[in-house]
Amino acid sequence: MSRIGKMPIGVPAGVTVTVGANNEVTVKGPKGELKQQFAPDMMIEQNGDTIEVKRPTDNKEHRSLHGLTRSLLHNMIVGVTEGFKKQLEINGVGYRAAKQGNKLVMNLGYSHQVEMEEIDGISIEVPQPNQIIISGPDKQKVGQFAANVREKRPPEPYKGKGIKYVDEHIRRKEGKTGSKK
Repeated sequence: MSRIGKMPIGVPAGVTVTVGANNEVTVKGPKGELKQQFAPDMMIEQNGDTIEVKRPTDNKEHRSLHGLTRSLLHNMIVGVTEGFKKQLEINGVGYRAAKQGNKLVMNLGYSHQVEMEEIDGISIEVPQPNQIIISGPDKQKVGQFAANVREKRPPEPYKGKGIKYVDEHIRRKEGKTGSKK
């Protein structure tokens, strides 16, 4: 039995969960509304203020979908109540970011400025020129947008210049002169 899949999901006050036809789940809360289609084999049962995910058989496909479905449902509920956020840090001389309207404009050492459009369901904050905060209710969208921003100038291992997550550790390398004795 899946340890994650068999755990019930608590639905907090102010959140409504609707299970529709073909396992289409809609979650509404204070931070927004999320809708997702789940595998039709999984049984999503709502009992008052808890939700349980059950699988029909013990074959490999159903076992793998059991925990996945429960995790995705839990992330939807957490997203509409608390939201998710990723913090990025920019390191490097002259590297900086600013927000102009609904665009993120970054100077990353290229001959041009890098501009990224804010997408639906995502909000971008730039509290300092070397810090970017991406937040929203959908965990997948927040993580993908943060990865796209980081991709514009990933951190390099010699001087550590580039865009990195705040909790990320960059393994540093010695330069050529470090190997001489």
